[in-house]
Amino acid sequence: MSRVSDSFAGVPSGRKLTLGELVRAIRLDLGAEEEAVHLYMAQADAADHPLAKKVLTEIANEERQHAGEFLRLLQLLSSDEEKYLARGAGEVDRIAAEKAKPAQVVAAARERKSPETL
Repeated sequence: MSRVSDSFAGVPSGRKLTLGELVRAIRLDLGAEEEAVHLYMAQADAADHPLAKKVLTEIANEERQHAGEFLRLLQLLSSDEEKYLARGAGEVDRIAAEKAKPAQVVAAARERKSPETL
């Protein structure tokens, strides 16, 4: 698995990470977990062997749980993390609502029409 950068580069031996360094290291850990999920699911999708598919999928799901643990830790350690996550979620919700409107209008129009007019 590749690492974007070494989270411990430049940290003198024996010194503890600062909070900022720890947050950056956890972000790298989160990325590594997501990369592992991708890798294991791609392998499971490409495998013909049922046992291999099952084990790889199970391991991928464990990595997803690890990602959740790192994400929660980031929320607790970084005072503004929740704010940015909420903003991002709001953006997706807004886009999803805009995309859903035309489909909902069409569905509602179809419901109002009789089968003969469709």
